[in-house]
Amino acid sequence: MLLNISYNRPKIKEQIVDKVGKPFTLMERIKLGGIGSGKLNIHSSSIQIYNLLVLDNNLNVCGVEMRPNGIIVTFRSLLETYALIIPYYKLKLYKGQSKVYSIYMDNYFIKVEAKEKRNHEFLKKILKYKSDNFSNDFENY
Repeated sequence: MLLNISYNRPKIKEQIVDKVGKPFTLMERIKLGGIGSGKLNIHSSSIQIYNLLVLDNNLNVCGVEMRPNGIIVTFRSLLETYALIIPYYKLKLYKGQSKVYSIYMDNYFIKVEAKEKRNHEFLKKILKYKSDNFSNDFENY
């Protein structure tokens, strides 16, 4: 789900909490070793996101935030802030080239360049958290 989160709207905050949960508490953030990425350069994206990014001439960067039930990918365009809300059960995270990670959800995707070691470690942390807390066991269904 792609949302404009520039303004303080309770309805939008409620939608985000429904999909990915409330933010981690301070103690949980410390135990996890941080829940946010640094700036990630956007390498390419799906057409819906690309149409927003080409509206201005700024660098296309995004940030990723972990939540208990998913992640939030945020980016800016024309002084507006947009968020791609991705629950873990819809998240597909791939490492393509040596520094390019692909984040997929349904018909949305963002390919980001992780140039710093801490960004590589953060994206690995997302995969580990997803595998530890969300089972892919189909016998339960």
